[in-house]
Amino acid sequence: MAETGGRILVAGAGIVGISCAIWLQRAGYAVTVVDREGPAAGASEGNAGLLAAAAVVPVTVPGLARKAPRMLLDPESPLFLRWTALPRLAPFLLRYLKHGTDGHVAHASAALATLLHDTVAQHRALAEDTPAAAYIHDADYCVGYARAADFDADAYAWRVRARAGMRYEVMTGAAYARIDPVWGDTFETVVRCPGHGRISDPGAYVRALAQQFEDRGGTLLRADLRDVERTAEGDVTALVTSEGRLAADRIVLALGAWSGPLAARLGLHVPMESERGYHLEFWDPSEMPLNPMMVAAGKFVLTPMEGRLRAAGVVEYGGLRAGPSPAPLALLRRQVRRALPGLTATRETTWMGHRPVTADSLPLIGPAAADGAYCAFGHQHVGLTAGPKTGRLIADMVRGAAPNLDLAPFAPDRFAR
Repeated sequence: MAETGGRILVAGAGIVGISCAIWLQRAGYAVTVVDREGPAAGASEGNAGLLAAAAVVPVTVPGLARKAPRMLLDPESPLFLRWTALPRLAPFLLRYLKHGTDGHVAHASAALATLLHDTVAQHRALAEDTPAAAYIHDADYCVGYARAADFDADAYAWRVRARAGMRYEVMTGAAYARIDPVWGDTFETVVRCPGHGRISDPGAYVRALAQQFEDRGGTLLRADLRDVERTAEGDVTALVTSEGRLAADRIVLALGAWSGPLAARLGLHVPMESERGYHLEFWDPSEMPLNPMMVAAGKFVLTPMEGRLRAAGVVEYGGLRAGPSPAPLALLRRQVRRALPGLTATRETTWMGHRPVTADSLPLIGPAAADGAYCAFGHQHVGLTAGPKTGRLIADMVRGAAPNLDLAPFAPDRFAR
């Protein structure tokens, strides 16, 4: 154990929590990961599997507040709301939509670019010399537009990506179909972004990483997280769980969308909500794309996986407690059939999970208000992409090393200023 050590508890066993645990373990600390359901039980399993270096454009772009009501009433729109939840959600949504300005988009995209640009290298470093490395693949990230005019209408987002340093190639759909014949004449325009990657089974990948963490001496405990104990001076002393009290010298909060209550116990009141996402999987598909493809019309990604094709996307606001809604899955199914009308599969499976979205679309990475506590949550659509780098940054901060990028945009106390 490092001289500055002590017992470190990581709350959360998704990709972010496991990444924090591995990098802390490599730095010489004794680490215990605590999670109610075990590794990759939530969004870390159900995500699109895309290592999305290009995902620097927040959802809240200029004009969204004006368009959102119309989108909510359109059954072909990828935006959904459980109306019974609106009274509780309204204060957050209003604060969220207020960030749809050019100034905030520039701020958020610049910050996210520093976190995401080297995602494939970060994943390879995390999984080095482990069985998890077999799930990491280099890939282009492509965005397909049914009409060239739709690409023109999306020019704002591509300008933002270009300013953030992202390279891309605009080509006709016919030219891209010569590279990947699966798409035929589905698209008039395709944007091809090199330097990306994919994880061919996100759940198996995170579980393999967790197994290596345990094999190398780490502890993984399945338990409900109930409270944080602090001294009168505010120092963290323990996590209270369903399996008893766990003494802690430091804790890392990486519970994704479920981080809010424990964050409040650490002195942080974070404007954050669950952005519910969905996926459909087509097993033994008759058609398999070469690269992940964002179908622009439906705002979903089709990603080749181990033995199946995954369609992941949709935004639904409805809180953490309600079960899946039928309409988002029905929309995904219709959109996939339009994009790949000849697709057949031996079976389909479905999933719904929770993306943790903050009011400014940026994660919390760094020390919490309580001494000895660190935040690593709120990654919205980029938890898988940013997980390994977030873990490395947290480990650097715990051991007193200066991070090699500006973490001010991700400061956990920024909402209290």
